[in-house]
Amino acid sequence: MEKELAEVMEENGIVYHLAKNGCYYPAVRLPEGTHYNIGKYGMMRWEYLLTNCRREYIRLLLDGKLNEYLHEVDKECHASVELLVEQMKAGTGITEELKAANQMKWVGLMNNVRVTAEEIVQREMIYV
Repeated sequence: MEKELAEVMEENGIVYHLAKNGCYYPAVRLPEGTHYNIGKYGMMRWEYLLTNCRREYIRLLLDGKLNEYLHEVDKECHASVELLVEQMKAGTGITEELKAANQMKWVGLMNNVRVTAEEIVQREMIYV
């Protein structure tokens, strides 16, 4: 006679749920007040951690700090991109006068500057 498995089990203060494959998995949830929206750079960092830094990913997840960490990374990356864009604009001579005189050239230069700034941030802050 087979013993029937419980749907939910609690052991050492951790709640486990029975999956279809017969294994119990812990019910991991975000701590209250730590649900943040994660943008483009946070998602890129999440994907990098998941595929390349599994130990760090699991540590952050189990500590309940993954969501907050990804939110902070996203904010820092956005701020860095904006700072780099402003610095590169000044260095390449992209001005409001150029925008008024030749809008298409201004748009092309601004697109180049933004893409370059995003690549720098990705290389230095996301994929490390």
